[in-house]
Amino acid sequence: MVSMSGDRQRSASTSVVQEVSANKDSPSASTSTVAGTSNCNKDKKMSGTSSGPTTGHVLPNSLATVCGSNGMAPALSAVNSLTRRATSNVANPSEQGQLHNEESPNHIVYRKMEHIIERMQDDNAGVSVKNVKTFMNKIPSVFTGTDLTNWMLKNLDVTDQAEALHLAHLMSAHGYFFPVEDHILTVKNDGTLYRFQTPYFWPSNCWEPENTDYAVYLCKRTMQNKARLELADYEAENLARLQKMFSRKWEFIFMQAEAQSRVDKKRDKLERKVLDSQERAFWDVHRPVPGCVNTTEMDIKKACRMHRPIKSARHLSVAVAGGRISPSVSEVDIQCPAATIQKEIEFLRKKLARTNIKVSKVAESYISFYEQYVEYDPFVTCTEPLNPWVSDTLDFWDQDKSGKEIQLKRVRRWAFSLQELLKDPVGKEHFTKFLEKEFSSENLKFWEAAQDLKALPSSQVGARAMEIWNEFLGPEAKCPVNVDSKSHEATRLAMDKPDRWTFDRAAAHVYHLMRSDSYSRYLRSEMYKDFLSGSKKKVVSHFSFIPK
Repeated sequence: MVSMSGDRQRSASTSVVQEVSANKDSPSASTSTVAGTSNCNKDKKMSGTSSGPTTGHVLPNSLATVCGSNGMAPALSAVNSLTRRATSNVANPSEQGQLHNEESPNHIVYRKMEHIIERMQDDNAGVSVKNVKTFMNKIPSVFTGTDLTNWMLKNLDVTDQAEALHLAHLMSAHGYFFPVEDHILTVKNDGTLYRFQTPYFWPSNCWEPENTDYAVYLCKRTMQNKARLELADYEAENLARLQKMFSRKWEFIFMQAEAQSRVDKKRDKLERKVLDSQERAFWDVHRPVPGCVNTTEMDIKKACRMHRPIKSARHLSVAVAGGRISPSVSEVDIQCPAATIQKEIEFLRKKLARTNIKVSKVAESYISFYEQYVEYDPFVTCTEPLNPWVSDTLDFWDQDKSGKEIQLKRVRRWAFSLQELLKDPVGKEHFTKFLEKEFSSENLKFWEAAQDLKALPSSQVGARAMEIWNEFLGPEAKCPVNVDSKSHEATRLAMDKPDRWTFDRAAAHVYHLMRSDSYSRYLRSEMYKDFLSGSKKKVVSHFSFIPK
């Protein structure tokens, strides 16, 4: 596996041990204010910059542990891999940082967020950061959600508290500050404690952590017997999945986590609390809780837009056929960006007015509907008498003419909706009697008249519309209905040229009033309950309607 001579192997292992000793003695190994993960960021940790801690005191420790064991080849292989990665990343770190910044489509947003964070962390005019003492312990460097929202309302251009909370939630979702005792990155306007993330873990540093780094982090958490470091359920599932995925090199991952755990134990207690929470928040951003949005994912539209050769097309003043990744953008869009943006704004405004329903919700609605009506489908549920469309008997249709008691399931169907109640002639008659007792039967009469108007011949529509107006809506109406002023005015203007739909707006308002008020009171009334329970035997002959 390793193509080194014996002398080169001994010199490599000696350099690793020397590096471990040097890092143990250095003050940065014990007083660093930022938590370094095992192998998260190749660009930052190997470049030796001062913007964050290098993991030189972590990885070499684990490698020295392996070198000290019986197996030398895995350690030397890791040294070679580490050296190659360090050489490729240290070559020109500034150029790599600029390259990442140019490649990231979200970098301009990160800059704006970080500018706000810098103002929040100002010693004089920033958010008040303090140490909170509890009964058993001390929580360092925290602030409350109330302090955060109040600072935003005072120092930022936000209109109300809801907008301030929304902005705070977005910044928290990107990992710039986080709740101390929760994995879900959100902000509440209460006494919940939050902490700022160290700049080393900001998303603008172009982190792309690998699964091996996440495995080392979770494995290290299991070694520390503390309640605040216990794995959540989803983290335990991820750890089991990663252990199965990296079964061949799990021993090396475990040793690496063990070495990091030993280094962390040498830190100060309060500092260790801060670093553990910052590292946990970093992974909450890059490996979020199931159901939370992953803010590190790149929008495919932005990625396609980045790789289009717009500059070359403008420079040459010719169309580059097939030169873009996105086929939905034309050359007119490239030459007239203002018109394109205006067109997109109009499209989004129209989209806001549309109601989108998930397919899962539609499926639930359909299933609920079919389960409710399956009892009334004679093709699915066997009926008594038999279904006349299947059998040769007509008893099913003749049962209403026989004068017998109305079936219980037919009365139960009236409670499904007002439409079901009015569709049944017996139910409508019973509902009319209830409205007469409530002195509001004119609403149902007006609604029925508006529906009947649509079925009249054209020659009779004008005269009938005037009769309805004089009876229900006119100044001297015999049975005035309660409609809002806007509907009444719209109907009055429509009476200049009456048609079949003149009273639709007023009828819709009346129907809504019956459905929300009268119908609800009818279902709760003793009149309906007695009819449903059969305490009063209702026969068809008691009603004015007798089916023929």
